[in-house]
Amino acid sequence: MSSIPLIAQTAGKGAAKAAARKGGRRRRPGPGGTGRRPGFITYGFLGAVLLGSLFPLYWSFLVGSHDSTVLSRGIPLSPGGNFLANAAEVMDSIPFWQALGNSLVVSTVTAFSVVFFSTLAGFAFAKLKFRGSKWLLVFVIATMAVPTQLGVVPLFIVMSRFGWTGSLWAVIIPALVTAFGVFWMTQYIREALPDELIEAVRVDGASMIRAFWHVGLPAARPAAAMLALFTFMATWTNFFWPFIVLDPSNPTLPVALQLLQAAHFVDYSVVLAGAVLSTIPLLLVFVIAGRQLVSGIMQGAVKG
Repeated sequence: MSSIPLIAQTAGKGAAKAAARKGGRRRRPGPGGTGRRPGFITYGFLGAVLLGSLFPLYWSFLVGSHDSTVLSRGIPLSPGGNFLANAAEVMDSIPFWQALGNSLVVSTVTAFSVVFFSTLAGFAFAKLKFRGSKWLLVFVIATMAVPTQLGVVPLFIVMSRFGWTGSLWAVIIPALVTAFGVFWMTQYIREALPDELIEAVRVDGASMIRAFWHVGLPAARPAAAMLALFTFMATWTNFFWPFIVLDPSNPTLPVALQLLQAAHFVDYSVVLAGAVLSTIPLLLVFVIAGRQLVSGIMQGAVKG
């Protein structure tokens, strides 16, 4: 068993080298390519897309930093000085800190659960040979075509019979694993993890679970990091199901902001100040984990 950690390190390095070789092949110019770096037009287009993506957040901050009469006076061109006052009103009008804590708990638990179970299922689909594996994977992928709204009524009935309505468990349990996560990890592990490493660990006497823990997880780390970030973001901004199953006294942050809008239907400065406050944790997550996210995108861009 002493060689298993060395094999696990080799798996991580092998996955990175395989992704680098794939990236290197993609960077080679084709028969009609020039191999030149992107020019002014490309960077200008990307800059315009970036500015367009940031504009809603900037507009929310712009309106949220003025008083309630800002929109009646025309379009604001510069930030005002009332953002802190509007933020304080947001925290006084809704259970902001409770909703923030609920969103953190739900998003964190869901992200870790999706990564673990998706990586486990992806390892099984990619490296284990069993009857019906291809059709089972097709069935899992096909579930992504089913609209979420079709399962709301039976899912609510199940949560009601379990006595979980109004509890965070009703939001966490249905999201413990996703079909997209299984598909994503299956494709990555299939391309990035050589079969020889699994065979070497098995010859060394390790069980399949030990091979998954010491070889599969380290090799899938970049794709798992990317999946965790996007799952956290999707869970954080999820409104539809938490709005149905949670009580107004125990909301997540998007549901709490909806209560704010109902209480201040015209005061858009307070409503948009709350929207900015709810976005700040996501920005912090992306700033902290941005480098790992880029690494996951580059190394996880594998062919299915």
